[in-house]
Amino acid sequence: MNPDRLGTGSRGPDSLRIVRDDLAGAEILALLQFHLDEMHRWSPAESVHAMPAERLRQRDVTFFSAWDGDVLAGCGAIRHLDAAHGEIKSMRAAPDYRGKGVGKAILLHLLAEARARGYTRVSLETGRPEPFMPAQALYRAHGFTECAPFADYVLDGFSICMTRAL
Repeated sequence: MNPDRLGTGSRGPDSLRIVRDDLAGAEILALLQFHLDEMHRWSPAESVHAMPAERLRQRDVTFFSAWDGDVLAGCGAIRHLDAAHGEIKSMRAAPDYRGKGVGKAILLHLLAEARARGYTRVSLETGRPEPFMPAQALYRAHGFTECAPFADYVLDGFSICMTRAL
């Protein structure tokens, strides 16, 4: 896939190029499948809230990919909940890019997108166990705090919902 064909993007920390993505490329589909497989490995079935590519292509979701030259480094999406509220979805660094600032770059891009849309709040769901601790730490470092379930989420003991005012 040539990510430039999807329009202009922005450069995040570490000189990543972050672009709107149509989820048509083999690289992004493979990363999303890796993400789904990990979520199913680490989470009880009823607590897997990761979206497959078909769902991420729906009108209420805007999906972005992060590129280091021609190498896919990660991805993330924002889902429209209402005029003031968006949800962060599908945050994932490619395995070779974990711990290298990709998640931070994508998160900052998604927060900028949320502000540009006029959202006053963004929320997300992640897991509580150890494999999710790096994600929780990233979100907390950028102002997210634990909150009650939002949208269609319910308390389940496995998930944690977080939110941040913009």
